[in-house]
Amino acid sequence: MARRESQPQLDSDGRVVNADGTTPYTDLYYYLVRSSWSKLAVLVVAAFVAANTAFALLYWLTGGVEGTRSDSFTDMFFFSVQSMATIGYGVLHPVTFLANVLVSIEALSGLVGLAMMTGLVFAKFSLPTARVRFSKFAVISRRDGVPSLMFRMANLRASRIVEASIHVVFSRIEQTREGELSRRFYDLVMVRERTALFVLTWTAAHQISADSPLATETAESLTTGAAMLTVSLTGLDETFSQTVHARRTYDPPEILWGKRLGDITTFNSDGSIAVDYSRFDDVTDFSIN
Repeated sequence: MARRESQPQLDSDGRVVNADGTTPYTDLYYYLVRSSWSKLAVLVVAAFVAANTAFALLYWLTGGVEGTRSDSFTDMFFFSVQSMATIGYGVLHPVTFLANVLVSIEALSGLVGLAMMTGLVFAKFSLPTARVRFSKFAVISRRDGVPSLMFRMANLRASRIVEASIHVVFSRIEQTREGELSRRFYDLVMVRERTALFVLTWTAAHQISADSPLATETAESLTTGAAMLTVSLTGLDETFSQTVHARRTYDPPEILWGKRLGDITTFNSDGSIAVDYSRFDDVTDFSIN
């Protein structure tokens, strides 16, 4: 009987999840650095409680701690907390050889854990990030008389992104001459790929000329070919002098035909510019014929 292969699970970026049977904890340091602060706090508290519970159980089973109430697991737990944090109030203290060995092991574990947490917190604080907002939809309509693919980006930080550049890749499922299905990738030439200063907003455009990969595409063909539009932005954060990046993937339902991005910029009489971010994702009808 032939073995039936299960279909691989894909994440939001199209990558195979657990292709080699690994879990997020296989590369624990990377997993913790990339985790949100709330998730990290929950994991740290859970590890702290679990470690002290384990040591408290050992103290409770072996005894040798002076000042605790008879058979009080709670006292043993708080003694473990004091030992791991090297607090040592003096009321609770070990009096037997085995208890002192356990305290020594726990004190060393606490020091190692503190060193690891210090490095982890520093790494998360120093990790360069960009707060770039992408428009909810990419649109295809005419710009300067030419059918164009357009989407919008905004820098949500007060600091400017210096020498910002974008790389846009269009991909779809195609059939090779041998009949195999394969995802092909095409770099899209943008009207403007770099900007000296990315401060407020940036509307990126790709002109759909005869040699464009999108020249023969329709809304239906994008869906049939499982097309994806991947946008990658990189630049230098002016405040920290570190490279930051942001990425966004548009699926076929998020690529609208015959639409244009709503106006969000107002030029005041004094020459200043006002941006209405409440309309950032607005689109309006526009014929591409």
